[in-house]
Amino acid sequence: MVEAAADRVRDMARSIAKGDVRALARAATWIENRHPQAEELLEQLFPRTGRALILGITGPPGAGKSTLCDALAAVARAQGQTVGVIAVDPSSPYTGGAILGDRVRMTRHHADPGVFIRSMATRGWLGGLARATAEMTMLLDAAGRDTVMVETVGVGQDEVEIARLADVTVVVLAPGQGDDVQAIKAGIMEIADVFVINKSDLPGADKLEHEIKSSLALGDHDQAPEVVRAVATEGRGITETLTAVREVHARAAGPERAAHMWSVRLREMLRERLLDRFTEEQFAAAGREVAAHRRDPFSILREWTSAP
Repeated sequence: MVEAAADRVRDMARSIAKGDVRALARAATWIENRHPQAEELLEQLFPRTGRALILGITGPPGAGKSTLCDALAAVARAQGQTVGVIAVDPSSPYTGGAILGDRVRMTRHHADPGVFIRSMATRGWLGGLARATAEMTMLLDAAGRDTVMVETVGVGQDEVEIARLADVTVVVLAPGQGDDVQAIKAGIMEIADVFVINKSDLPGADKLEHEIKSSLALGDHDQAPEVVRAVATEGRGITETLTAVREVHARAAGPERAAHMWSVRLREMLRERLLDRFTEEQFAAAGREVAAHRRDPFSILREWTSAP
């Protein structure tokens, strides 16, 4: 039985390495559902990782992140690259699954085996990402995707987790969204490697660009993020965006950067595994104990962290 399971993992790893999209889809389901053999599969695939550009796409709702991802994928494919897209969607309040808005908007790629799109539900995970997003990027990297795009939910200034995962982070803004920069400056403004002003054909684009550059002038940057204007629905500014992303990646590449990124990712992966050890009912029961002053929080944490 154990040998059969091990053979199944090896067969799936080989199929993924050969470009089998169905095996890749099954593996993605394993990872998202915390299948017992998902970790073993990733261990076997890990030597194949480290080649992909992990590109984070974040920004407020309505800025056009999904449309930008769609356009970037089209240009990358025209340049002969393969693409993976991880679209982190809000969770359905009824099923807990992902509301698949992004896959609906990227239907032009559905028949292209060179573009693999996966929607993941947040399931209560904060910071704009879903649990196991890091493992999903590793899977697509190992599967030979040249660029892996991770699009965050789009909830505003708390979406900073993407900067801990991505090699390059693109912040997408659009004119006419209220007090544009000031509304989000305390959060995602600080994590941008590249700013994209999408819908730049609308009134207010000049004002928005001025606000971004004024905000950047107050910060401490070794090299200020580039600001690119785009109209993603028309394909304008997309090649320029990819060029800016690749330039940032080339400057930042190196063993020190890779070691720093993995130290951060390992911290996040450890946090996920610790949380996976406990059920929601355990948290709820402990919360009731602390709220009633029958126990203190510190003894509970000691008990949990010392548990085998």
